Amino acid sequence: MPAPERAAPRGRGRPARIRDANEPEGPFFLDTNILVYTFDASAPAKRDRAKLLVQSALASRMGRISFQVVQEFLNVALRKFAIPLRPKDAEDYLRLVLGPLCRHSPDPEFYQRALSMSTTASLSWYDSLILQAAMDLKCRILYSEDLQHGQVFGELRVENPFLN
Repeated sequence: MPAPERAAPRGRGRPARIRDANEPEGPFFLDTNILVYTFDASAPAKRDRAKLLVQSALASRMGRISFQVVQEFLNVALRKFAIPLRPKDAEDYLRLVLGPLCRHSPDPEFYQRALSMSTTASLSWYDSLILQAAMDLKCRILYSEDLQHGQVFGELRVENPFLN
């Protein structure tokens, strides 16, 4: 792993945050599957990579998710995990991870843009909601295993973090 690089000093004696050389420099979006993998003991390599992404998202304050990701994650975690999260654990995860990362809530214009994207880019409705939320949040990278790695939508690039 490359050595961390130091961020520019913030002035007035405030210490600079140390940034990993692989950490994105701007906002990035995490698809639901990234959060789900943080709990997947059956795929340890993916679990570890997903945990690093979530830690980076929180520490850098550059990670973003949408209302949809919150809903999808909680549905999977409470109903479909091999050992579902207990309600108290889900509440804690919502407070500590999902809440701080959730930066997007819908409005009618958002749905219009997503519908247009779905039609023009031949995407599923749910994929267009994820992509449009990431674009609305000015993210440069969307980490997802579900979309085509390397695909570009405006300034947004899809990256599958589990590819070697």
